[in-house]
Amino acid sequence: MPRLKDKYKNEVTPSLVKAFSYKNIMQVPRVEKVIVNMGVGGAVQDAKLLDNAMNDMAEITGQRPQVTKARRSISNFKVRAGMRIGCKVTLRGAMMYEFLDRLFNVTLPRVRDFGGINPDAFDGHGNFAMGLKEQLVFPEIDYNKIDKARGMDIIIVTDAKTDEEARALLKGLGLPFRTS
Repeated sequence: MPRLKDKYKNEVTPSLVKAFSYKNIMQVPRVEKVIVNMGVGGAVQDAKLLDNAMNDMAEITGQRPQVTKARRSISNFKVRAGMRIGCKVTLRGAMMYEFLDRLFNVTLPRVRDFGGINPDAFDGHGNFAMGLKEQLVFPEIDYNKIDKARGMDIIIVTDAKTDEEARALLKGLGLPFRTS
């Protein structure tokens, strides 16, 4: 069993039941999935950039990414509908908990001038989104083998009803929020 899932069952769940006075343990919010998205704007001119980005994402997440295509044409960016412009991975189960554990405990502390994550980055439905400016903060990426620093979006989808419940869940799991 992943270490973070064990922490969720043994520490986070009882504290959330106590804090929000749930009547049933099944009311406790949990993380459903994690979506990692990387947009590669330069893939319009050079398809090799997208392949490199997909290799980086596969190393980071441990899962093969899916290619994302443009939904509509945008002439200013020279993008046509159906062009390959990025990649994404949806993590669930044990892979999700392993990725979150590495993200919270290894990757985020490696970010330069890291003061914590903005606690207001919730969408109103209990989902959390954050962005990273470069993939170099992940220890799986070899600095000498990358061609370009790329950013990525990480979305943590929970089944919490409110942002306060989701914030308490992620704080209990170890997400380092910024304190004001």
